Amino acid sequence: MSIQPTADDVRKKVLVVMYSQTGQLSRIVERMLEALRDDPRIALQVETLHPATPFPFPWSLRRFFDTFPESALLKPAPIAPLALTGDERFDLIILPWQVWFLAPSQPMTAFLQHPAAQRVLRDTPVVSVIACRNMWIMAHEKFKGLLAAAGARLIDNVVFTDRAPTLATLLTTPLWMLTGRRDVLRSLPPAGISDADIADAARFGPVLRDALASNLERGTAPLLTGLAAVEVNPHLMTSEKAGTRSFFLWGKLLHTAGPAGSPQRMPLLVLYAVFLVALIITVVPVSLLLQRALRPLLAKRLARIKEHYEQPSGSGTERLSRHER
Repeated sequence: MSIQPTADDVRKKVLVVMYSQTGQLSRIVERMLEALRDDPRIALQVETLHPATPFPFPWSLRRFFDTFPESALLKPAPIAPLALTGDERFDLIILPWQVWFLAPSQPMTAFLQHPAAQRVLRDTPVVSVIACRNMWIMAHEKFKGLLAAAGARLIDNVVFTDRAPTLATLLTTPLWMLTGRRDVLRSLPPAGISDADIADAARFGPVLRDALASNLERGTAPLLTGLAAVEVNPHLMTSEKAGTRSFFLWGKLLHTAGPAGSPQRMPLLVLYAVFLVALIITVVPVSLLLQRALRPLLAKRLARIKEHYEQPSGSGTERLSRHER
């Protein structure tokens, strides 16, 4: 006698794992998941990460800077026990995450290094969803390394960034993190992802739903091409590389000085804060000005950078008209 599959057996299983400190990432994900939640063919499981010791929002200035060494070195603070056992299997895993000091946020890094998570991720297609100020490329390289170590298959990357001018976000984003207010400076655009971009995140849900219905997640091709999933600003690459080197070297020094929260870190943290402000004031504007002046000579190199780091989902828009709301 043959055993007929149950409804649960034939439903596509989708896992979403996320940590949203400000709530902005949660809003983006809710829009992306609308079409999946409404489809009876999909079993959706959402795992919200909880740090064992909560990170504050808004941040205190000391806690903000004291968090960077372990973030940059991928040595995260522990998270609370997961609901996952490691024995579950999913057809697709969606990982929304934030960028902390040009690295994945500590809760997401802790998840990717967790033994149970690594068992769940192995041989499973993953969609990465990033929400950040504007510099994310080096963080995504670290994220891809963590996924590769777990044996996961990255098939798509979606990136939401603050569209305000770079120099404006250098003021508005830190003020948001330290005050909890997006509009401290009324003369500048509010910090964070715009409400319009958050609402437009819904365009990805139907495409994922239809791809799952057609078993496309089992292949190697990305699912979200043609939807303007990610757009790289190659002019920021110099700043990203300089910042990554700085965070790594200073992070090692501070981590060696003592654990997070230790008083022996304080003098070095103050010194680093001064160094970072000087770096932002000098390196970023000068880099942008030089690249603008040299744009004709750098055009081919910048185009290669853009094409490379926009993979796998790309910045193409050919499918957008079919998914306008």
